[in-house]
Amino acid sequence: MTALPAIDVHGLTKRFSGHTVVDDVSLTVAKGEIAGFLGPNGSGKTTTIRMICGLLTPDAGDGQVLGLDIRRNSREIKREVGYMTQRFSFYEDLTINENLSFVAGLYGLRPARKAVADTLADLGLTSRRHQLAGSLSGGWKQRLALAACIMHRPKLLLLDEPTAGVDPKARREFWDEIHELAANGLTVLVSTHYMDEAERCHHIHYISYGHLVASGSVADVVANAGLVTMTLSGNATAKAAQRLKGMPGVEQIAHFGNTLHIVGRDEAALRASAKQVASETGTHLQPSETSLEDVFIQLMGSTQDNMS
Repeated sequence: MTALPAIDVHGLTKRFSGHTVVDDVSLTVAKGEIAGFLGPNGSGKTTTIRMICGLLTPDAGDGQVLGLDIRRNSREIKREVGYMTQRFSFYEDLTINENLSFVAGLYGLRPARKAVADTLADLGLTSRRHQLAGSLSGGWKQRLALAACIMHRPKLLLLDEPTAGVDPKARREFWDEIHELAANGLTVLVSTHYMDEAERCHHIHYISYGHLVASGSVADVVANAGLVTMTLSGNATAKAAQRLKGMPGVEQIAHFGNTLHIVGRDEAALRASAKQVASETGTHLQPSETSLEDVFIQLMGSTQDNMS
């Protein structure tokens, strides 16, 4: 018997002040999967997450989360979900232990002392339990926020840009923790702007201006974009970039040090334009792999702003 998906929603739509912020979004996430939710600011990611976890009622659409109806069982869904917002709120003048004890009380966990101790141990916070939350670095604050979200042993973890403003080492440690949680059966839906984080997800879903425009594994999303990427390298890439603007087949131009990435969908036209400019500027031309960032820039340009 096939297990039911952790998230299985269809046609989710939400409007605010006459604007459709989320437009007919359907999403399926398997149990134990880490799903990346990507898109530019204002694309509808947070609104979609709030509909999934029962904080917002959709204007249209339906579905199930953890086998519960998103319209009829929103209260039950909230009990089974851990939701880490972009700006997690905790009391800075309380210690880590005191903050988690307060959270344990909110969830009605018994015995609260054991729940706190277990969570401290799980997240490597035991040695810092008496440290004031306000004195923590960004990475440790993030870990405290995660501890508070998983304390009641949720079945689904929703993370809304959880690593914004956190250093690379802390980000990597955070993702190692997320993968360990998923390996133990927790389902995770995480929104992020970081391409390296998207590549750590089992599947990704890209939303732009309220529309879900791509879903699948990273390899599938890149392959289905139908993009071709060429690189020019040398000392005259700035001059090459100027000449390439508006040329046939050239849809994206991006600088990476002394290397220039040129992206487009028409391979023959792109190659001809790049070859011409390489000859004129004395730069070296070679094919390259299309990156996830290339795909997302393309997707952003192919959809219209739903707030205009």
